[in-house]
Amino acid sequence: MMSKKKVLALLRSRPATRGVTLLEVLIVVAIIAMVAGGVAFFALPRFRESQIKTAETGARVIRQATQSWQASNNETNCPTISQLVQDKQLDPGANTNDPWGQPYSITCTDGEVSVTSTGPDKKKGTKDDIKVPKGAAAAEGGGE
Repeated sequence: MMSKKKVLALLRSRPATRGVTLLEVLIVVAIIAMVAGGVAFFALPRFRESQIKTAETGARVIRQATQSWQASNNETNCPTISQLVQDKQLDPGANTNDPWGQPYSITCTDGEVSVTSTGPDKKKGTKDDIKVPKGAAAAEGGGE
């Protein structure tokens, strides 16, 4: 067994081990926050653009399905989304809402079919609404 003097001498001869200080941790957290902020600054606009493109594509698909439904049923009135799914014009597994979770609106007038999404603000008749075709719904007065 070692004496107390030998144990103390052995402990003093070891180099002191050092932990991480609070300041070092704060610096690392600040760097990570700046990197995350930069990613969000550049990625968020791209995400919004992709949502708008997805809404336009969904509206086009629903418009084509509506036109096919009208032709196959010899009708001029508008079907509902559920009728399009039931009559197999739309895939039952497909998402029938816009990227913001709102249902698309189908309007049929004078042989023209237009499909509208309320857009990012989820309010009907505002300037961010997405209309397919672009000119038709605006000519109808879009603020129904």
